[in-house]
Amino acid sequence: MEKELTLTIDDALTGRIDKVLGHHFSQFSRSHLQKWIEDGNVKVNGQVVKPKYKLAVGDKVVITPEAPQKIDLAPENIPLDIVYEDDDVVVVNKPQGMVVHPAPGHPNHTLVNALLYHCPLSTINGEFRPGIVHRIDKDTSGLLMVAKNDMAHRSLAAQLKAKTNKREYVALVHGVIKQDTGTIDAPIGRSRKDRKKQAIVADGRHAVTHFKVLKRFRHYTLVSCRLETGRTHQIRVHMKSIGHPLAGDPLYGPRKTLPGNGQYLHARELGFKHPRTGKELLFTAPLPAYFQQMLDKLERSDSN
Repeated sequence: MEKELTLTIDDALTGRIDKVLGHHFSQFSRSHLQKWIEDGNVKVNGQVVKPKYKLAVGDKVVITPEAPQKIDLAPENIPLDIVYEDDDVVVVNKPQGMVVHPAPGHPNHTLVNALLYHCPLSTINGEFRPGIVHRIDKDTSGLLMVAKNDMAHRSLAAQLKAKTNKREYVALVHGVIKQDTGTIDAPIGRSRKDRKKQAIVADGRHAVTHFKVLKRFRHYTLVSCRLETGRTHQIRVHMKSIGHPLAGDPLYGPRKTLPGNGQYLHARELGFKHPRTGKELLFTAPLPAYFQQMLDKLERSDSN
């Protein structure tokens, strides 16, 4: 267990316990604090309470945080779909449902665990993200470039920063987009309403997505999205912001959406200069079967 935290309630701190603690102990997420309350890790005057408990003046709160989950990064013999590999880089076609690197809640069975079993990786990105230059979400499929040594990592990271590499995604979105092409230029940062989400916020990081309509259905549109920047959940947030959230998206999409295991988003194309030779490389990965099957179904049932 971590060190206990204590708080005595005065006039300025009364109200619902989850909100008060979220404001006072801002180093923890609201969801973390709520879980600790529900798990009995938070006591008021020695008693376990519920998240809606109203704190009164004089109440004594004791929080016993759970120790962070220990992550033991181990190589795992997990099959990989390798599109390209040499001594410096490896390009992988990641399946939907696979987390890229270990983190609390996902300590193993990640792409990094699989890569460590397969080959050496760069050390620049720290203990739990070796080789990872950029990432895609767990339920997004498609191409990732991975650095096998520090020289390659520095080169690939510099290309990302300079926006000289090519990253194109295919997305299935709700609604019919009228214009054939468009650009969304809107800053992205953490949502102030929900820490799990990103949102368009005035003081967010610069983010630009270019999109092109590939096919229109009656209720959906298939688009390609080219990233100029690579912010967390960028395509998902940007497409929602123009009224066309991704189909199947459990975080940003509508409650009524297409069945599946997450957003219909696939990193189809990836291009970069080889870190050692300078040669331009371009890779493509076809849509995974579940995605293509949904398009075939829409072709039959939702065609214009």
